[in-house]
Amino acid sequence: MNTALIALDYIFDITHPEGKIARSAQQVVERNIIAHTNQALVLAQQKGWLRILVKVGFAADYIDQPKHSRMFGQVDKLGALALDQSGTAFHPDLVSELGELVIVKPRVSAFYGTNLDAVLRARSIERLIICGVSSTWAVQSTVRDAHDRDYQVSVLEDACAATTLEEHQISMATLAPIAEIITLEDL
Repeated sequence: MNTALIALDYIFDITHPEGKIARSAQQVVERNIIAHTNQALVLAQQKGWLRILVKVGFAADYIDQPKHSRMFGQVDKLGALALDQSGTAFHPDLVSELGELVIVKPRVSAFYGTNLDAVLRARSIERLIICGVSSTWAVQSTVRDAHDRDYQVSVLEDACAATTLEEHQISMATLAPIAEIITLEDL
């Protein structure tokens, strides 16, 4: 079955302790999320799977920022998520060269306003393995979107993190009816 690994929002502002909106950074560190993601990327490469890195970001002048959004409405004031700044660079420990394609998304889901679905369909991808930060937002949103687009979806649990372990576990339980929850060992 044609498979793609989709890795979401492993960027400095979100995953690094010094990031501007890094509410999940402590869990990223404690649970070794970046190391697990690197392992997943290597495994995906060995298996010949498509490897896509996705990051959220806005234009330097924030013209595309949704000012009314409770999630994104203040990022301009924080100087976060600007595509011309270091905050949208991948986490320094992520081996981003293992990704074959980088997609920039303007909202929570990796499908919204991007060419992700077209790329997957062009490669006849049927199965998606999704991981990222945060479990509660980017992962849940993208998994739900993928499910509704008729992909077979798995969530790589040990490469995902949220603000707290409890929040992460609730997200995994919430997604279990529509996605297989797997670990690196399962890969």
